[in-house]
Amino acid sequence: MAVNLLLGLQWGDEGKGKIVDVLTSNYDIIARFQGGPNAGHTLIFDGHKHVLHTIPSGIFHENAVNLVGNGVVIDPVIFKNELENLSKFNLDFKSKLLISRKAHLILPTHRLLDAASESSKGKSKIGSTLKGIGPTYMDKTGRNGMRIGDLELDNWKEKYRTLANKHLKMLEFFEVEIEYNLDELEVEFFAAVETLKQLTFIDSEEYLNSAIKNKKTILAEGAQGSLLDVDFGTYPFVTSSTTTAAGACTGLGVAPNKIGDVFGIFKAYTTRVGSGPFPTELFDKDGETMAKVGHEFGATTGRPRRCGWLDLVALKYAVEVNGVTQLMMMKGDVLSGFETLKVCTSYNYKGKEITHFPYNVEEHNVQPIYTELKGWKEDLTSMTSVDTLPKELNDYIKYIEDFVEIPVTIVSVGPDRKQTIMR
Repeated sequence: MAVNLLLGLQWGDEGKGKIVDVLTSNYDIIARFQGGPNAGHTLIFDGHKHVLHTIPSGIFHENAVNLVGNGVVIDPVIFKNELENLSKFNLDFKSKLLISRKAHLILPTHRLLDAASESSKGKSKIGSTLKGIGPTYMDKTGRNGMRIGDLELDNWKEKYRTLANKHLKMLEFFEVEIEYNLDELEVEFFAAVETLKQLTFIDSEEYLNSAIKNKKTILAEGAQGSLLDVDFGTYPFVTSSTTTAAGACTGLGVAPNKIGDVFGIFKAYTTRVGSGPFPTELFDKDGETMAKVGHEFGATTGRPRRCGWLDLVALKYAVEVNGVTQLMMMKGDVLSGFETLKVCTSYNYKGKEITHFPYNVEEHNVQPIYTELKGWKEDLTSMTSVDTLPKELNDYIKYIEDFVEIPVTIVSVGPDRKQTIMR
């Protein structure tokens, strides 16, 4: 049996949570492999809206085991809040939610370092969510971090104190004023750790490889998007982890030859939260309409998302880097009513037309070159089959498929899990 992957192909917020929720009934195990609570996966069903930050999106399915892998960084306080928000649904967290002992912990002082670092950048801010993600991954690669498994040791508070004291000294370097009460933050943190310790910690790489041998079906769930990958994203306006397919191997401990299908999620248009280049960004009524109709606000931060036309150059790049085998298009319903749609099919890069995603896509280097397609007026939200979709939408999908050379197998026409059309 192979591990299937589900990834975002843009700058995040593509709708991965909904698709994981839709697909979960096909899988025994849902495994999150990277990122932290800077992710926000929104699920809507049975009249309820759920926003998950660390817990995998299969938690609402009775038969699925949910695993937080070693590549994830965990804030115990946010994790505890997630558990409390889900408590009314009577979920069996002890047996259905497993945490890798090798996953790293976000400390209160990581969040302080994040805030100080971002504040010190002034106008050059990268748009951090201030959740402490970057400093935690820095400690991980610097071999200083604390891991879930450390909480099982008698001296874990000593390890915590040593690292926290180091962080406090580092804060002085930034020479900025940030207000905080570490005593209060630590009371909250230690209480959350005790809640976390009531869950099941496992050696996840052994668990997953054993599951593969026993022919269990596994879906690996990514966070953020491919264009936020620390290597292949729009650096430095990226996240601190590997968001592409390769991250599933290092973030779960499974070998590359165990990877099966790679499901790539993308919006019918493009959005971005925070700072960084965005070649197809719109500053006109079309962009405003996308934002309004699509309710484009970050699930984690609440920040408004920047909106623009679909960038096929960037999408093809993400498809290639990830080895995508199936595409899933989200929010097709948001484009209803546009008389003409535009898709970016090449860039004017320093005066030369190119069709690949270059090293630098800053506005002064790159301008999008568009192809226009006919739009549709029909409301898609109640449509349930491919046969009912307007011809113009099917033409739009076929144009995308031909450009990136990968089939679109799912079209989402609304936020509810029922508003999902299989092709």
